[in-house]
Parts: sequence; structure tokens; C-alpha cells
Amino acid sequence: VQLQASGGGLVQAGGSLRLSCAASGRTFSSYHMGWFRQAPGKEREFVAVISWHGVTTYYADSVKGRFTISRNNAKNTVYLQMNSLKPEDTAVYYCTATSRTIVDTRAPAYDYWGQGTLVTVSS
Repeated sequence: VQLQASGGGLVQAGGSLRLSCAASGRTFSSYHMGWFRQAPGKEREFVAVISWHGVTTYYADSVKGRFTISRNNAKNTVYLQMNSLKPEDTAVYYCTATSRTIVDTRAPAYDYWGQGTLVTVSS
């Protein structure tokens, strides 16, 4: 699976952005899909994950209630709607995919990573 993330940019605090991740391959619907992020000087951290059928989602506490992950299996695309953005959300956001059975929030569980898209939130 190849992943291509897009939608990053510069936004003021309180604003919104929607990230998209387009996946290649015909087995997209069998993968759990996640978003991670890495801020400058910090370790990569989990943001959100959605199960292959879209029924199960998990979020990091820091984004719960502000971010929404969704997917469209017909379009091989996963989305991250980010509202009420804060300067601390500034990071490179990575789209990921895993073929494992469980819906995991740990980075090592993910087999495939996109190139990342930069989100900058100004105060």
C-alpha cells in the first residue's frame, strides 16, 4: 500500500483543516488506518485510528472532541477533520496503515507510512 497525504497548511488558532490520505491498491478496505504526528524536537505520537469498516475509532486525549477521522473505502481515502486548532497541533502529520487484526494506537503496529503533510497553527 502506498499512501499520499495532503491538505496541510498554515492556519490561525481556532481554525480548521481537513487532511486527506489517498491509498493505492485494491485492498485498502482491509486495513485499519491511522494518523500520527511529529512536532519539531518531539517524538512521533498517535493522533487517531479508524478500523477497516469504519465502525471503531480511537483518538488521543489531546485531540478528542476536536478531530474526527473518517474513511471512504470506495475512494481509497481516509480523512482527518481538524477543528479548533491550537498552536500545539503544529506538526508533520503522517497517514498510516496496518493489516493487523486489532485496532492499534502504537506506531510499531503500522506497516505503511505516507510522506507526511505539515500543519502549522499560528497563535
